[in-house]
Amino acid sequence: MTDKFLRNIRVLDLSQYIPGPFATRQLADLGADVIKIEPPQGDPMRFFGCDPVDSESVSPVYQHLNRGKRVLKVDLKVAEGKAALEGLLADADVLLESFRPGVLARLGFDRDRLETLNPGLVHCALSGFGQTGVYRDRGGHDLTYCAVAGALSSTDERRVPAITFPPLADHAGAMQAVNTILAALLSKASGASSHGAFLDISLCESALSWQYLQLLGTGNMEHLLTGGSASYNVYTTADNRFVVFAGLEAKFWQAFCAAVSRPDWLARQHESLPQTALLAEVKALFAQKELAYWLDLLSDVDCCFEPVPLLAEVVQHPQLLQRQTLTSHEPGYPGWIDGEPVAAGVGMVELESAVWK
Repeated sequence: MTDKFLRNIRVLDLSQYIPGPFATRQLADLGADVIKIEPPQGDPMRFFGCDPVDSESVSPVYQHLNRGKRVLKVDLKVAEGKAALEGLLADADVLLESFRPGVLARLGFDRDRLETLNPGLVHCALSGFGQTGVYRDRGGHDLTYCAVAGALSSTDERRVPAITFPPLADHAGAMQAVNTILAALLSKASGASSHGAFLDISLCESALSWQYLQLLGTGNMEHLLTGGSASYNVYTTADNRFVVFAGLEAKFWQAFCAAVSRPDWLARQHESLPQTALLAEVKALFAQKELAYWLDLLSDVDCCFEPVPLLAEVVQHPQLLQRQTLTSHEPGYPGWIDGEPVAAGVGMVELESAVWK
């Protein structure tokens, strides 16, 4: 049971789409008893990418985000649904919700009400811009959160914003929620705190926290890591496949230059950025041969070279197979505990409306 650290923790998940469900799925992977409460029509993510004609189909994305959880449909706008939630809250350790600010209060569960029902509850409100500020009620999605946070201002050396995929703010916010929830639970367990906590987590601010390299004025590093350097770039082979080379350290650059028989490049690694001329030469080199040639030449050279696999090749990658990272093309928990992969929950359990304990 080494991978069930949270087996005595009950989590109520009132979130939808990606950020909240991704966060609570990680808690479920670590053993938490997660009850996902959905409106009568269900989480819209249930039907993401499904054939609109097939009313029985359930999105594999939804199933992945909610594996290992129990799912209960509750109408929080009626007295019976409110009573059901009250009963669940009394025994819960964590409540994660992703309503717009003020919605939960309008449903009858403001902060005072929640503290009355369960003084020890860790309440995580996961929203786009946070519970305060001039943008608190502003609608948005991952793309707008990333824009406000500056995550699109330096996408590549051409300074052309690109849509991040998978959604950056959604997943950064989910990770921030998990980290803060676990910190609050640890505080209670250690005796540092005898009561619960209210956690106000913003997807935009979570994306912003990753922009420190830009905000601290490291312009040279920005050029280095966004396509301005020949030793850290993506290249195209003769058969239109892609490879990456990340030989930032001198030893990697030297090994690469030796392998491709270009000793004249050795002294050019630290030319001024962007390295337009050197980049053109390295691009021309990779374009001369097909992917198989470069794999044969560089795979065993210690120079930080890797091919860019197609998705069908990713699921057959020997490293991922050996680590048991993928099961039926579905990512597992990203780490091992005590020398073994984490046995993540499988599937969901749909609860009847009358069964909520």
